[in-house]
Amino acid sequence: MSFSSFPLPSAHPLAGHGWDAGWETEFAPYAAQGLLPGRVVRVDRGQCDVVTPGGTVRADTEFVVPRDPMKVVCTGDWVAVDPEGGDPRYVRTLLPRRTAFVRSTSSKRSEGQILAANVDHAVVAVSLGGELDLGRVERFLALAWESGAQPVVVLTKADLVPDPVGLSYLVQDVETTAPDVPVLTVSAHDGTGLDVLVALVGGGTSVLLGQSGAGKSSLANALLGADVMGVQATRDVDGKGRHTTTTRNLLTLPGGGVLIDTPGLRGVGLWDAETGVGQVFAEIEELAGRCRFHDCAHESEPGCAVLAALETGELSVRRLDSYRKLVRENQWIVAKTDARLRAEIRKDWKRKGAEGRAAMEAKRGRAR
Repeated sequence: MSFSSFPLPSAHPLAGHGWDAGWETEFAPYAAQGLLPGRVVRVDRGQCDVVTPGGTVRADTEFVVPRDPMKVVCTGDWVAVDPEGGDPRYVRTLLPRRTAFVRSTSSKRSEGQILAANVDHAVVAVSLGGELDLGRVERFLALAWESGAQPVVVLTKADLVPDPVGLSYLVQDVETTAPDVPVLTVSAHDGTGLDVLVALVGGGTSVLLGQSGAGKSSLANALLGADVMGVQATRDVDGKGRHTTTTRNLLTLPGGGVLIDTPGLRGVGLWDAETGVGQVFAEIEELAGRCRFHDCAHESEPGCAVLAALETGELSVRRLDSYRKLVRENQWIVAKTDARLRAEIRKDWKRKGAEGRAAMEAKRGRAR
């Protein structure tokens, strides 16, 4: 849901940060208590910077530290903070989030980590300075769709691919990987494609995502029209940039809209992203609906429309393998927090193992 769905006079001091009539209504009970509205622009060690009608303040998060890591204060959150006069000032509560971009943590505790809240566009930066990793693009898109935001793929460093024919093939590969997702080619170096991206992200909140060296900081600077984010030189050995951004920062764009820049993500684990995976692989989900059996695993079952599409070339082996991988990973993540589902998955694995062994024995018998 875009902030533009709830228009508010532009004269409001927080309008440039995404405040609208919907947030005004949500905040009404806290306004009656004398609290101030604000948007979190940065979180750091139990404190956060919050932009309020009176300017940016430093606030303590002691009263909003829940046991559930999914409810901790995050960049992009709208909050209620103490009025002037208190020292320290505290964040008293978080307003309900409209969207949230979540990934699984790298720990073994089965926890999700919120990277950005209340986002309209999830901009996935993919560098053309190296070999395209379409599987990683699909992974980012699954999380983006699951967040409730509209994904956008931005192929950065387009100036490194001077051949227009070669560039068109790369774009086509990504478009096939990202159905119903805008795919833009952009160069922060020479400005190619920036006008299209500025128009797309204007008027809402966008989060900039990608792995280290994807060119996010250069892209953020180009959108901001100033060298706000640090940029390090590209490595000669592989054409990749180095990791520069270390915190998540919310910044207003001169042409309208808000940008949340994030650190480069080395790991992008799924977190309860079944719907997102389904949207990324919409063509496989549609084919699965035509299978003879409703619980078809698309492995060796008769009447499987997915395998039939694989044989005719309508569906690629890489695409199906990626789909299977993300579905299994997501099931496992969910199962780690759901004992009943975990038992069902183990039972299913045993059944498939037994069927596989039986098939091998039958094959050996025929060979004799």
